Amino acid sequence: MSDFSLLGISGSLRKESFNRKLIREAGRLSGAAFSEADLNVPLYDGDVEEADGIPASVQTLADQIAAADAVVISTPEYNQALSGVLKNALDWVSRTDGNPWKDKPVAIISAAAGRTGGARAT
Repeated sequence: MSDFSLLGISGSLRKESFNRKLIREAGRLSGAAFSEADLNVPLYDGDVEEADGIPASVQTLADQIAAADAVVISTPEYNQALSGVLKNALDWVSRTDGNPWKDKPVAIISAAAGRTGGARAT
């Protein structure tokens, strides 16, 4: 097993989505120690953040990002943009202490139907 760690983030919550399969294949081909993030986090709400702080699921995601050597994100294209699930998770992570993305190499890919194949989501 490699000492290099790769975190996969799928912008789709479906267990068998093409984007989830795509990040898993990227992990397999990389030869890195691969782990997959869980984007089942609450919808961002500033009132919730003010009252309760950062939810544990969001902090876990931020910690996974910080600990990984690199991140691969695959998202479907929804209405010419990235998925709401991914956008929400990124918004939450941006509110955590520190900067889990600092100096982090990130690859963004997409599996989507249509002529542009997800280009507008990335």
